[in-house]
Amino acid sequence: MTTKTEVINLITKKLPNSQVFVENLKGNDHLQVTVIASEFNGLSLVKQHQLVYSALKEELASEAIHALALKTETQN
Repeated sequence: MTTKTEVINLITKKLPNSQVFVENLKGNDHLQVTVIASEFNGLSLVKQHQLVYSALKEELASEAIHALALKTETQN
């Protein structure tokens, strides 16, 4: 199980200038995450999502996060 705070910390460690919002959809392993980051500027949606997935790689592999609904936005 991964807490909202842990998810936020993992993502902001990878993307220091980001704003991260986490909502539990079902239990603590089905999450909806929104990430707004200047690091996304000029990147495709796929590349944006890959950055976030790489920050949560261990949690996804261990199924501490079973399902992830992800939304990314650029920040000026």
